[in-house]
Amino acid sequence: MIAQQRKQETLSNNLNNMDTPGYKSDQSKLRTFPEQLISRLGGDATPSREVGDLATGVYMDEAVPDFSQGTVTETGKATDVALSTAQLPVNPQTGAQEGALLFNVRTPAGDTRYTRNGHFTLSPTGYLTDDMGDQVLSTAGQPIQLPSDQFQVAGDGTISIDGANYGQIGVSYAARTNQLVKEGSSLFRLDGGGALPAAGGNAAISYSLKQGFVEGSNVQADQTITDMMESYRSFEANQKVLQIIDGSLDKAVNQVGRVN
Repeated sequence: MIAQQRKQETLSNNLNNMDTPGYKSDQSKLRTFPEQLISRLGGDATPSREVGDLATGVYMDEAVPDFSQGTVTETGKATDVALSTAQLPVNPQTGAQEGALLFNVRTPAGDTRYTRNGHFTLSPTGYLTDDMGDQVLSTAGQPIQLPSDQFQVAGDGTISIDGANYGQIGVSYAARTNQLVKEGSSLFRLDGGGALPAAGGNAAISYSLKQGFVEGSNVQADQTITDMMESYRSFEANQKVLQIIDGSLDKAVNQVGRVN
């Protein structure tokens, strides 16, 4: 019941962030507790006293973000930039592309964080920031300052105004997405510290930045609602089992063996 309750909370959070740009839905992972081997004590001598295995329940091990591409929607706003992934390195064992590409931002505390939220804006001092005020970093790891909002962003992230180059938006590659930890506000940090390598220059990676577009969340509303109903029914079924056990114990304690 506790596992299903936590799964329900994860699904509810996904649904609440369905309209959050760049949000990556969490996928809950349930795992069984270690099984116990039941053996008989006493009785007649038999070749084996083993009764069998006993499962002891499940628990929610972790919530893993799903880094699949969200829907890219045109906004017409010059400061909106969508990161569209075309190719990632292939795992030789599974034959599937793995990893994720993210923008680099710097928080007011000076820490580097990563995000897929390309809903950018210009600060009063002309710095390109995300909607939380974190400065967007260039490929050189520096904040990008612009004299006006009349700028153009090329497919590789190069920003220009009237032909003048004002830097290139930095994009990093996370080969192991399970090392990324959510911090809220669509931000991720690398578990254990350190920094992610740049995606540029890697022949196995290709992507493009689209100005005037924004990537939405990858939450699938229909599937999420279905999963919530399934989780609720599972919680309800386990609740009924506990009520039956409680009723049986009540009879065993208060009725069985009563002297009339």
